[in-house]
Amino acid sequence: MVDASLKSVEFERPAPSGAMCVSQAWARVPNAVSQAERAELKTRIKRLLVEQNAVLVAHYYVDADLQDLAEETGGCVADSLEMARFGRAHPAKTLVVAGVRFMGETSKILSPEKRVLMPDLDATCSLDLGCPADEFAAFCDAHPDRTVVVYANTSAAVKARADWMVTSAIGLEIVAHLHAQGKKILWAPDRHLGSYVQKQTGADMLLWQGACLVHDEFKGVELELLKKAHPNALVLVHPESPEAVVALADVVGSTSQMIAAAQSMSATEFIVATDNGILHKMRAAAPGKVFIEAPTAGNSATCKSCAHCPWMAMNSLQNLAEVLETGRNEIHVDPAIGRAAHTCIDRMLTFAQARKQPVRASGDLARDGALFAGVGPA
Repeated sequence: MVDASLKSVEFERPAPSGAMCVSQAWARVPNAVSQAERAELKTRIKRLLVEQNAVLVAHYYVDADLQDLAEETGGCVADSLEMARFGRAHPAKTLVVAGVRFMGETSKILSPEKRVLMPDLDATCSLDLGCPADEFAAFCDAHPDRTVVVYANTSAAVKARADWMVTSAIGLEIVAHLHAQGKKILWAPDRHLGSYVQKQTGADMLLWQGACLVHDEFKGVELELLKKAHPNALVLVHPESPEAVVALADVVGSTSQMIAAAQSMSATEFIVATDNGILHKMRAAAPGKVFIEAPTAGNSATCKSCAHCPWMAMNSLQNLAEVLETGRNEIHVDPAIGRAAHTCIDRMLTFAQARKQPVRASGDLARDGALFAGVGPA
């Protein structure tokens, strides 16, 4: 077993009474490895992927070594839904998902016949932790007149209770569609993304009060000061960020849309308000451009995440090699829950296909123009 230290992580979650409370979770911190160990681990992982008939799919927020390995070995680096769709279409019998648990579950839901492994099954998400399936089901039962729309960052059990799943790239369009039909929405779990969608669409939305540990820490006041120090920089913001941060954005969009904006816009300097793991992909996609992390706290203040998800950081070369060697950390989803969750995911994919609306940006500005029309600028 890979040795690692544990650290405590605080996050906000809504209590059943409706009040907010602070909860405690933990994250493992992988051991640092030398350059020689890194090279040996990469070589070993590449061999094991071939031997196991496996493909590696990685999220934009995981360690740069894992992102590079995924692309070097015929896998992909993407957002959570594209990771799952890529895995479904790939002929490999085993999917190795470098990300957090709900991403592994989504991959298993879309590919129930495949073996899905994760470097660490305890890698979770504050949005998932803050929306327990039983409490969410009770919330839904209390509002039976509302159409239930959940964000991708939720457990399989929460998705099984939903009518629709959305990603940040297509949430606006789906909620606008439901609003045009006169539907009232019950939204979960991210309150910032929900509030942004509500303001953009005018829909009647009842919001679960969850938040992403990383995005909730970006500060509008500090961002204003940083903008003054970099007057030529454009601001790219993920809509899971607080309203004061979104209000300062030049582009508001999903991870894929932010990367596409960095590639295609003429600016050479960007301030980025999302997990700093994305900067590796941005620098590769737009070489020569400068990317600056948005501030998470003022001078001498402390931060809970410092712009990097502690659970995404649990994915390492060490535990990736170990899971390929041992077959441990397999994702299992109850078949009944998987079938129910698949319904809300498939509804979104069908909607997107009918409108030929991608749920992630391709990086091609001509094709992605429609995406930006629907997401920003703010």
